[in-house]
Amino acid sequence: MHLDSLVADLALILVVAGIVTVIFRKINQPCVLGYVFAGFLISPNFSLIPTVVDQGDINVWAEIGIIFLMFGLGLDFSFKKLGTVGGSAFTVVATVMPMMILIGAGVGALFGWDRMDCIFLGGMLSMSSTMIIMKSYDEYDLRQEEFANVVLGALVIEDVAGIFMLVILSTISVGSNVSGTEMGIQFVLMLLYLLVLILAGIYVIPSLFRKISRLLNDELLLIISIGLCLLLVVIASLIGFSSAIGAFLAGSILAGIVQSDRIIILVKPVRDLFGAIFFVSVGMLIVPSLLVKYIIPIIILSAVVIVGQMLFSTLGFLLSGQSLKSTVRGGFSMVQIGEFSFIVATLGQSLGVISDYLYPIVVCVSVVTTFTTPIFINNAEKVYNFLDRKLPKKIKISIRRNTSEDQSKKTMDPDWNQYIKKVAIRTAIGSALLFMLYWGGTRYLAPVIAGAVNSTIAGDIITAAITIFLMLPFVNFIYTTNNTIFVKLWVK
Repeated sequence: MHLDSLVADLALILVVAGIVTVIFRKINQPCVLGYVFAGFLISPNFSLIPTVVDQGDINVWAEIGIIFLMFGLGLDFSFKKLGTVGGSAFTVVATVMPMMILIGAGVGALFGWDRMDCIFLGGMLSMSSTMIIMKSYDEYDLRQEEFANVVLGALVIEDVAGIFMLVILSTISVGSNVSGTEMGIQFVLMLLYLLVLILAGIYVIPSLFRKISRLLNDELLLIISIGLCLLLVVIASLIGFSSAIGAFLAGSILAGIVQSDRIIILVKPVRDLFGAIFFVSVGMLIVPSLLVKYIIPIIILSAVVIVGQMLFSTLGFLLSGQSLKSTVRGGFSMVQIGEFSFIVATLGQSLGVISDYLYPIVVCVSVVTTFTTPIFINNAEKVYNFLDRKLPKKIKISIRRNTSEDQSKKTMDPDWNQYIKKVAIRTAIGSALLFMLYWGGTRYLAPVIAGAVNSTIAGDIITAAITIFLMLPFVNFIYTTNNTIFVKLWVK
């Protein structure tokens, strides 16, 4: 009887990963490092033990691992938490990403690399790894810490910003034939798609779960939850977003329903299994010959990532008003690059605009920084204690005067929060739907009607009438607001 290679590869992965991880736990090292090292041992680059037969299958499993890790992140990190830390997280991202793009491009120029290599390198070095940080936080039980919430919020914002960065990089690669207007329209459409997807999920999914709550046992709840996750992954991919964003949205939507705690417990074993396979697949990318060949760029770029991400994320935390302790612990978390760097590199390769050596270099830098991340996270509090002892008293007083442990909560005005919920969200939903109706009418309905009546003018008039008729309920939806809240805010 022939055993399928997928089963044999999975058995090899789990057995070797289990043995290596037990050894790593014995010597007080994080599981994620054990998974990465196990991946190297069973890769074709290490021939002393059996290796995987079909790495293509493993890559598919690794993609599933990313999906479930992001789904788990969404379940633990809901839109409510993102709204709470959003200001601080956005400040961190706005500080880190532009600076790392510039520094990455500058380092590439110092190496004498081509212009497109430099631009893509900047994009690769600008984003920290959600997977690695999340797994490390799980290892050290840090997920519920205030600084961890800000870091995870920043990572979510980085992932969304990364999608738009791909659009920019694609446009630059194509050349001057694509106008800024076309790129702007693409940006707006992607934002609207994302907004409609989020709001539809927030308003529709919880209602459906309430109606069928009595019918849900653990088996059905697991199947429906994973089915919803994969459905949003497919939808997100169809509209141009990454599968990771779709999985996170699904988790965040389900985090708002009554059964969210049960779903977290049910999904955790599945998430851990596929997450382990993802990190094993990262270890398979280690190629010793490339480490030797490009050792100088790898060392320099690894140092640039660690120092640059640490420096600018720490600055971003301070600028957002976080305390010195949260600042140090948050800054020491974002010291790596990961899965999104591979996506940027793959885009450059598929477009044929980057050199062949850039992808393996970035993979090696990612692996190096993956190994160092748990070390920095585990020692961040020690660094804070050292700074707290050594910093001059005036500097510490100044920092404490302008920062706070619960900064995100203090900056929340309850009246504005209520206004956003009852007015701004209503306006955002209505505006997005109005634009989609206008765009759909002019793009698809007008040509059909014009062809049916054999007149462009008559077709435009009929299309306008139908579109306006369909818009009327949403216009009413936008302007049905809470005037009491508006007046209260106006007289403040």
